[in-house]
Amino acid sequence: MSNILLGITSLLAISMIGVAIIAIRVRRPAIAILAAGMISLFASILFLFLAAPDVAMTEAAIGSGLTTFLFFFVLGRVRGDDHD
Repeated sequence: MSNILLGITSLLAISMIGVAIIAIRVRRPAIAILAAGMISLFASILFLFLAAPDVAMTEAAIGSGLTTFLFFFVLGRVRGDDHD
């Protein structure tokens, strides 16, 4: 059982590193925002496998959900018309 947990943890960690590299290297802000949201989502799954469900729920709600929404909201306001 611990070999499976080690494999899943390693896969999530490698996926997080890969998506972080994508978030840094990509030129389009929307893709970078989505990649950052995926990092938070993978982190919340990792916290769940590491027996920290309260941290996993907080990371999923704040890190993956609210922060990604806030980044897209601000990106839309920055790119929007200057009629305000």
